[in-house]
Amino acid sequence: MNSLRMIENWPVPTAAAAVVARAAGSGGAGETAGGTAQPVITGSHGPVDHRFALASVTKPLAAYAALIAVEEGAVELDDSAGPTGSTVRHLLAHTSGLAFDEDRPMAEPGTRRLYSNAGFEALGDHLAKVTEIPFPQYLHEAVLEPLGMTSTELPGSPAKDAVSTVGDLARFASELLSPRLLSPQTLQDATTVAFPGLKGVLPGYGNQSPNDWGLGFEIRDGKSPHWTGSSSSPRTFGHFGQSGTFLWADPEADAACVALTDRDFGQWAVDAWPQFTDAVLAELREQRDG
Repeated sequence: MNSLRMIENWPVPTAAAAVVARAAGSGGAGETAGGTAQPVITGSHGPVDHRFALASVTKPLAAYAALIAVEEGAVELDDSAGPTGSTVRHLLAHTSGLAFDEDRPMAEPGTRRLYSNAGFEALGDHLAKVTEIPFPQYLHEAVLEPLGMTSTELPGSPAKDAVSTVGDLARFASELLSPRLLSPQTLQDATTVAFPGLKGVLPGYGNQSPNDWGLGFEIRDGKSPHWTGSSSSPRTFGHFGQSGTFLWADPEADAACVALTDRDFGQWAVDAWPQFTDAVLAELREQRDG
């Protein structure tokens, strides 16, 4: 895809990107029995096997492991976890009331959207306790190994410490478009607004009202400014990281995109990412329209 070449102009030492999309009617090995094509990598650019620090793009991976634990019956979304009054659901939706990087309550659970690394660390601790499996191992067994993400690991915090490649995250992106490890209903619920109407700060983009999130995934809705494109559908969900990384999935476009860099998020990303996403979506539309 020509649009992916835009990363060559980003002011970063190293960048790689890939687009995953469903090529409906393509036939062949990617076609399911019902005739719906499975998502495949439709384009990539840059060193897709280079390992990058994901920063907060770690959170969707951690959330997916937590949702698998829910389906397995190891935990329930409404189990108590984190500060008093908080649940697994609150932790996933950044509504536990915990501070950004401290195990310190700042609000009553469910009353504010406080983006919290500490909340995801509390989630990891809770899952490790109830499953009796260290969270990095649970993530590996539940998500990474089944998806063939052999270059991905979590050496520390489930909020921010994963390391991965574009190739691996493209596999995860495909899972987000066509889930095999989770039921479609569970993924739909996780990418629907949890605790609607809450205001909050979207890191790097200021106050948003409402600041909509699902369970581990940020939801675009009508947010402005935003790190996705102006042509991204309101249903777009995903995450970006302070290490200069992002992953989005747009159900309306039936496509997902991963971009990883080794330069911290800043004004360069605020300027470059939305234009990049709009170019990717435009090229996909052109391809499908023939």
